[in-house]
Amino acid sequence: MRRLALFIVSFLTWLLLVFPYQPSTGEWDLESIYVGLGSAFLVSILFIGIFTRSPKKFFDPRRWFWLAVYIPVFLYYMVKANLQVVYLALHPKMPIEPGIVRVRTRLKSDSGITALANSITLTPGTFTLDLDPEQGYLYVHWLKVKSPEEEEATREIPGRFEKFLKRIFE
Repeated sequence: MRRLALFIVSFLTWLLLVFPYQPSTGEWDLESIYVGLGSAFLVSILFIGIFTRSPKKFFDPRRWFWLAVYIPVFLYYMVKANLQVVYLALHPKMPIEPGIVRVRTRLKSDSGITALANSITLTPGTFTLDLDPEQGYLYVHWLKVKSPEEEEATREIPGRFEKFLKRIFE
């Protein structure tokens, strides 16, 4: 079951990335489809060990709903952070206050913690340096530290993403 789920996900990803349909001719590029099928087969053989342990959860429509909700929220915070970094960089006094803060995460799954760390890193002005999954801590470099206190930093940095990622990954 896990291998089939990984094959399907890999092939659908291939189709989305390559999009082998030619609207001008109205035909499908069969060579691209064959390469996608072969690639998906190889991925399902070679990478089954790192795929989800419960593929039924992967196809849960509620998770996909929360992913669809999360993407615009993430994009909003990413654009907002970009504007803040531009302001800091262009300000004559460059009012940055960089520092490393420790934030707590309530996420337990490896996938959820990885998605949180990547979301933090992809948001300009923050960068996930290290994590301690046993204790539930992430160490984040913050361009303008608003509060060195763990509770406030947790609310400010991962708090905005965590509630969505918990519903997607756990």
